Amino acid sequence: MFDVGLAELALIALVAVIVFGPDKVPDMARQAGRFLRQVKRFADSTRDDLRNELGSDFADLELTDLDPRKAIRKHLLEAMDEDDVEPVRPGLRALEPGEVPPYDADAT
Repeated sequence: MFDVGLAELALIALVAVIVFGPDKVPDMARQAGRFLRQVKRFADSTRDDLRNELGSDFADLELTDLDPRKAIRKHLLEAMDEDDVEPVRPGLRALEPGEVPPYDADAT
């Protein structure tokens, strides 16, 4: 999720011990854990509320599905996978490899 490795965690722990002192770090870690649990509970309840309000069609809804980047990527990949792609206008066709597109000097 955050792509934080063991070395980064060790560095964060070392900085926390230096800045806050060894006696306050365990309390701060407990507070951070409580905060993360509350955020997780909030996200889960929000997801469940959305599922209930939207009905059975969205029973498998995840909050990550609401990310616009993922939605656009999903729809673009689905469109690219379609074999029966019809041209936008009749008579249009895809260019062959190496074929130069038509050029109209009056249109540019």
